[in-house]
Amino acid sequence: MSRLALPLRRLTASLAAPALGCAALACLALATPFASSVAQGTKGRAAAGPDTRAILQELDRYIPKALAEWNGAGVAVGIVKDDSLIYAKGFGVRAVGKPDAVDDRTVFAIGSNSKFFTAVAAGMLADDGKLSLDDKVTKHLPWFQLYDPWVTREFTLRDAMSHRSGLGRRGDGLWYGTPYSRDEIIRRVRYLAPNTSFRTEFGYQNIMFLTAGQALAAAAGTSWDDLMRDRIFQPLGMTSSNTSVRSLAAMPNVATPHDLTGTMTRPTAIPYLDIDNVAPAGSINSNVQDMARWMRFVLADGSFGGKQLLKRETLLDITSPHTIAQRVVADTAVPSTHFNLYALGIGVSDLHGVKVLRHTGGIDGMLSYVAMVPERKLGIVVLTNVTGRNAMYAALGTRILTSFLGGPTRDNSALALAEFTKAEQAAAERFRTRMAQRPANTSPSRALGDYAGTFRSEMYGDLTVTLENGVLMVRYPRAVEFKLWHFAYDTFLGTSATETAPGPDAAAVRFSLDPMGVVTKVDVQEIGEFTRVRAAR
Repeated sequence: MSRLALPLRRLTASLAAPALGCAALACLALATPFASSVAQGTKGRAAAGPDTRAILQELDRYIPKALAEWNGAGVAVGIVKDDSLIYAKGFGVRAVGKPDAVDDRTVFAIGSNSKFFTAVAAGMLADDGKLSLDDKVTKHLPWFQLYDPWVTREFTLRDAMSHRSGLGRRGDGLWYGTPYSRDEIIRRVRYLAPNTSFRTEFGYQNIMFLTAGQALAAAAGTSWDDLMRDRIFQPLGMTSSNTSVRSLAAMPNVATPHDLTGTMTRPTAIPYLDIDNVAPAGSINSNVQDMARWMRFVLADGSFGGKQLLKRETLLDITSPHTIAQRVVADTAVPSTHFNLYALGIGVSDLHGVKVLRHTGGIDGMLSYVAMVPERKLGIVVLTNVTGRNAMYAALGTRILTSFLGGPTRDNSALALAEFTKAEQAAAERFRTRMAQRPANTSPSRALGDYAGTFRSEMYGDLTVTLENGVLMVRYPRAVEFKLWHFAYDTFLGTSATETAPGPDAAAVRFSLDPMGVVTKVDVQEIGEFTRVRAAR
């Protein structure tokens, strides 16, 4: 196996959705403090004032406390105010068990915060006259095809980048750990049936952002990666930023990803996940210093270094609401939020009476949080290197926002931890109830070896089931591996290959038999159905 095996539930949540509040508790943990550097020039000190100075001093005390509460590894925090980087510090370590400290130049994966970069690049190409945000995707990718022919014809770049395709949060199994290229993933999405009507509901969709990125590349006559470098990284001086895990090997200051799930009591280092095949949705790596330049550019209405890189009206279009992302907000950690909407690649909400642009990002072992308040020329970035048991990164971002916006001072980390713990306990109780209610004294219909074989999906490709040392193992399609525990009859529970027992994250795996008792299909929860093409040899 090429990487740490993951529960199926993790597979389908690999690129985190936007934190339009602080409600995304499927997140992360952090740890002990090591101070790095404070970047605060003359202009920054003049603009700071006593209140700002007090906020920053309080953060120096608060962040280590929060890290310890969540039992994590490292975090880097940057704050931009009035076109100056007024706070840039690292806390914790790049890798658990090693002395290298996180600082403001440590590189992390930013995950889905890459989406806003893709949207801005689309705006730049629109300014150049190379495309329109309302172009049909088929104008740039003539071979593009969705499940429904009418939706295929009408589907625009704007639809792709505002998550209103109707496909919902599905299909991630097409890219996670697979050998499929960017174009091959898009070609296979035609088999993914919609779960809502086109343009009626918000449905977070990584593959549609990949599609947008490939359309931009076609319009520009280059790759998405080169577009990021040439139109954003280089003009903004983001010298440590890149678009591929392959670029990290030669870099001296890179955070190690960690996992903290299941029965783990401390973060465990895991390999960097290669997601180049879905890059426009989430493959950018960056650090606090570079992300500060990015936020300054956005907060300056598309201007940087005296040059207008993106028209102000285009940026306003990109950051204007397009889709209702969350109809009801019930998040005690985020008071004074009355609406949660989605623009293009970025969430839009209100907090204490001002417009906030906000998004989270997550990929195995890495989480990020970015928030910007254009009216206050305020930007916040939080980068972390642990996934699993943690929501601290978003809670920390909310606390910083609230502090600068004059809201009530709350221990957002403690609140998030309490909510997280409560959610964990509720999930554990539901699982206990589920196990207690399963039919008693059942056994599989067939010998375990009879379930082994190769199963195929037109969309996903091949899934293999093997019998190894008396345990059924599933591999899909190359890098994802999990083992099966018998639940009842022909239903099993899939868990990480390293788990000693199924838990709340276990996914249902159901085999179907024909009238002769021959195994013909397998249905994997949150992935889909595979038809058997051959038995085990």
